[in-house]
Amino acid sequence: MALVLSLGAAVSLGVTRFAYGLLLPPMREDLGWSYTLAGAMNTFNAMGYLLGALSTPWLMRRVGPGRLLLWGAALASVFMAGSGFFVHATPLMAQRLLAGLASAWVFIAGGLLAARLGARWPRRSGLLLGLYYGGTGWGIVASAVSVPWVLQAMAGRPHAWAWAWWWLAGLCVLATGALAWVAGALQRHETGVTGSSAPAGSAGVAVDAAAPSLWRLSPALAGYSLFGVGYIGYMTFVIALLRDQGHLGGAITFFYSLLGLGVVASSRIWAGLLDRHKDGQPLARLNALLGVATVLPALTSAWPVLLLSGMLFGGVFLSVVASTTALVRHNLPAARWAAGISAFTIVFAAGQIVGPTVVGFIADGPGGLERGLLFSAVALWVGAALAWRQKALG
Repeated sequence: MALVLSLGAAVSLGVTRFAYGLLLPPMREDLGWSYTLAGAMNTFNAMGYLLGALSTPWLMRRVGPGRLLLWGAALASVFMAGSGFFVHATPLMAQRLLAGLASAWVFIAGGLLAARLGARWPRRSGLLLGLYYGGTGWGIVASAVSVPWVLQAMAGRPHAWAWAWWWLAGLCVLATGALAWVAGALQRHETGVTGSSAPAGSAGVAVDAAAPSLWRLSPALAGYSLFGVGYIGYMTFVIALLRDQGHLGGAITFFYSLLGLGVVASSRIWAGLLDRHKDGQPLARLNALLGVATVLPALTSAWPVLLLSGMLFGGVFLSVVASTTALVRHNLPAARWAAGISAFTIVFAAGQIVGPTVVGFIADGPGGLERGLLFSAVALWVGAALAWRQKALG
């Protein structure tokens, strides 16, 4: 169930957000965009993600995480398809914003369901969370392999990149069908365990008034917001940087696929770290490693170093997300998990709003994309220093 549930992460991040990095170069070339405008597309996606994160707790109380997961995945499919019908910046930004809104519903609802699975098997909880978040990697691999093929097949048509958006929407539709199965299976399991099928809004446990305040997680929240600032610059612009450095399509496909496979493998690599520590050390260590991966392409165009960067980045960045869910699970009662995950998602989205446009603005000036990635790496290292101050609440 965790593996199928991971298709929610594949839809919400692997396809809906990160596939844009593959489409940015042909869209920028075709539509005459600056790097600032190209980055603003992902800024609007992050703004939608923030709106989705803010509305998720209310929606989960009304419809439950299973239904919200499915509605979000279906709407993400629609909005991804919509991006293929426009060439002007304003409607494209609107589509990216709406896709971000839907993807937040998918990602948070799926993360909560994965946390519940982990609660049933505590000794495997880190692995189950890692499997869920690692699903993003399958979305990245599917995009890396298929988008260049679609672009090549449609090269003779006007705005060939539009066909890639429609293709990606089709992948989201297929994933939504699989998510419908796992959501139904989880609902049947919950009904069997509780002996009832209470409405979604009444299914929760009463909140413990003595539970730790979310404010006590402030160092981790601050560090995670800077993770949002830093990582998104890499994922938005690294493909454009590789193209600027003269690397060809096949090499770029290999690089991005390797990054995606690193995301998948990360569920095994870091599961023990997430299980052992109840403080901010996992978030701090992973942020620091991610800063190293981000700065490497800014320092050199040597192909072995770039592959190391992609492999390290892929093997770390979604485990940063998983580390915050683990932190919530270790330090808050189950009734507060949804609020805790939403709080981290909100600061994450706020960081992502800043990151792409700032990196794009820097890239339009002297120093280009290399200087923009240097800014991203510094943000990640500062985030690591803040997260290191987070203590366990118990």
